[in-house]
Amino acid sequence: MKWIVLAALAAASVAHAQTQWKLATGYRAESFHTENVAQFARDVDRTTAGALKITVQPNNTLFKLGDIRQAVEDGKSEAGETIMTSLVGEMPITGADAIPFVVSSYADARRLWNLQRPLIEKHFAARGLVPLYAVPWPPQGLFASAPVQSPADFRGTRMRTYNQSTQRIAQMLGATPVDVPMVEVNQALASGKMDSMITSAVTGVENKVWGQIGHYYTINAWFPKNIVFANLKAVQSLSPGVRQALLTAAVEAEERGWALSEQVADASTRELTQQGMKVGRVSPSFEAELKRMGERFSREWVQSVGNEANVIFVPCHFQR
Repeated sequence: MKWIVLAALAAASVAHAQTQWKLATGYRAESFHTENVAQFARDVDRTTAGALKITVQPNNTLFKLGDIRQAVEDGKSEAGETIMTSLVGEMPITGADAIPFVVSSYADARRLWNLQRPLIEKHFAARGLVPLYAVPWPPQGLFASAPVQSPADFRGTRMRTYNQSTQRIAQMLGATPVDVPMVEVNQALASGKMDSMITSAVTGVENKVWGQIGHYYTINAWFPKNIVFANLKAVQSLSPGVRQALLTAAVEAEERGWALSEQVADASTRELTQQGMKVGRVSPSFEAELKRMGERFSREWVQSVGNEANVIFVPCHFQR
């Protein structure tokens, strides 16, 4: 009887010491982002010897993607993942991710994140949140039905757009912006409703666009990032050792995630080639024109955001 009582007390002690978190994400379980989050959760479980268990809830099952930031802030979920540009309305500094033609490589994207992160941490802290790590999506490229080597090639054509930046890009290139949901892209291409779009090679592969579109240009227009974050009070309630294990696992998840993103980008670009698409770069003169557009976009963004944005976009930070 004595041993039964002691065992029950020990079990109760372990149960009391164990902390359960939920991490909400809007992305499907098969996404490389979600797979990375799942590995992060396993690493936390392992390094804390089960003291902190994080259950990943993918595919909008806990909260819709647009509601996750507020849910974590309100303590309805201890942690979450969202795309950083979805936070622009509340934190304009997150909009740096969507400034086109400024960063052109993963190295550039890393420099952007290093400059951006202290500002993100400050704004998240003001809302009772702690950024854990951020990982970029593969870069946005240009899909086109016909070869394009200069802005003149876009005149009289229609470009799929899905936000203010892509609308302005279409207009600056002389194309007519058309709003087409991604699930309707192949139908729109077949019917002549659109001729080009800017999106990642991954998205092109997932939608098998090679049946309707023949060219992909690696313009690396921008590198949008997902950010994984936690409720500040939930983090502070952890013991120092568990908290450190959480942050260490986050550092490892960020490094692993950046590598995964680059691998996915390369694999997707190869798949487009294998499916018969012509993959390459635009002409040097067109690339220079895109860079000038990027300079214009960044100046306008700095003016709209204010002094804080000057920390990120100064001429010496991003050179092609």
